[in-house]
Amino acid sequence: MTSELDIFVGNTTLIDEDVYRLWLDGYSVSDAVALRVRSGILEQTGATAAVLQSDTMDHYRTFHMLERLLHAPPKLLHQLIFQIPPSRQALLIERYYTFDEAFVREVLGKKLSKGTKKDLDDISTKTGITLKSCRRQFDNFKRVFKVVEEMRGSLVDNIQQHFLLSDRLARDYAAIVFFANNRFETGKKKLQYLTFGDFAFCAELMIQNWTLGAVDSQVDDMDVDLDKEFLQDLKELKALVADKDLLDLHKSLVCTALRGKLGVFSEMEANFKNLSRGLVNVAAKLTHNKDVRDLFVDLVEKFVEPCRSDHWPLSDVRLFLNQYSASVHSLDGFRYQALWDRYMGTLRGCLLRLYHD
Repeated sequence: MTSELDIFVGNTTLIDEDVYRLWLDGYSVSDAVALRVRSGILEQTGATAAVLQSDTMDHYRTFHMLERLLHAPPKLLHQLIFQIPPSRQALLIERYYTFDEAFVREVLGKKLSKGTKKDLDDISTKTGITLKSCRRQFDNFKRVFKVVEEMRGSLVDNIQQHFLLSDRLARDYAAIVFFANNRFETGKKKLQYLTFGDFAFCAELMIQNWTLGAVDSQVDDMDVDLDKEFLQDLKELKALVADKDLLDLHKSLVCTALRGKLGVFSEMEANFKNLSRGLVNVAAKLTHNKDVRDLFVDLVEKFVEPCRSDHWPLSDVRLFLNQYSASVHSLDGFRYQALWDRYMGTLRGCLLRLYHD
């Protein structure tokens, strides 16, 4: 008597998302096992503690072997050792490059160097993120920066092409690269209320309008370096506040347009010249690297804080900035309208994002 037996042999690499998260979070095998036990997995599966230990170790070994491929994600797609479905490959890559908000806020704008890496112990203690996870995230930032910093073409497109990240995550990394390259100050106490999302929003506006790529899509570093010629030209905007007649006319146009529409009209009218001088002087100083680095500090000091102290609601800030920007086009004696629009178009968006009423 013969029996027929169907046998199926597969070599698909199994990925447990929960264990992967524990590995990415920097937990040791023993800590990961303890956390899995606490989640109730033994009761749910009927497994023993020994089996759970073995399963966790097996997953960790797999992740360690995959890590070198995750450093260059296209290699993961083309290798033949691990049979991983495309959807799983995308998940592995996306989660490997995902970062913690608390961590990125500590390093945003800093040089991605050994000096900063030495601070990771302190950052780990401050944020409660494991040192191992801090190192992974820092090394990811540095790796992406090194690959794309001198490439021609769109920064977001280059990141997506070389690291296969989602559009949203690629845009976040573009902001990190842009801030690291230009060394914007983000750590001062008065900036602590701002989130990474706030800075990333501003980075995207600046990349679109203030970089070399905004005027020439064929240059190297086009989305990384600010357009130096544009920054030099911004000195011409000083005429708006240095010329008394222009300043008075600008104020008159704004006040006429906003009378009866602004809840803080009297405060705006009294403080118009100080606010205008602040915004124009920020532009005029951007020829110096230190002033570029202090851009967000200056915007908060010169505009956000004065408006906050007078209790401007965000709706009034928006009305004022829109009219303040548009009224310049009615100043016959002012010859730098296009330059003004390139500057204020971006600055207006940033200020509205920075202003938390």
